[in-house]
Amino acid sequence: MKVILVQDVKGTGKKGEIVEVNDGYARNFLLKKGLAQEGTAQNLYVAAQREKARLAKMAAEKAEAKVVADRLVKMTLVVKARAGSEGGRMFGSVTNENIADALAEEGVVIDKKKIEIKESIRDFGDFEVLVRVYPEISAKLRITVVRA
Repeated sequence: MKVILVQDVKGTGKKGEIVEVNDGYARNFLLKKGLAQEGTAQNLYVAAQREKARLAKMAAEKAEAKVVADRLVKMTLVVKARAGSEGGRMFGSVTNENIADALAEEGVVIDKKKIEIKESIRDFGDFEVLVRVYPEISAKLRITVVRA
């Protein structure tokens, strides 16, 4: 019997998949617990349309992510950090949040969790960080840390 999974079912499939299962398993477990819908022609058509819409949305998000990644690669971001007056040592370090805020000022909104700093930035100068824009798309961003 063909069923459309409404939720992820361990050992059977993921949400939205159309799977072929035994009649008893479908009737007595999947359909009874609300984990699946029966695979009628109408339900299969609706599931196919949902999948098509999901793929189109993913393609649009991926295209937008490529545009953002290209913009980040070309950009050199200036991050201001506070420092002592005499020794010139920086107070603390530059964090993901500081970089995300500086990017937001430039008009690029990136979540701070998507910014990867290899080693902590505790000095002034030029650095590179990795920004994961989309699961398969990442960009290296050049950062210049200056005194505030």
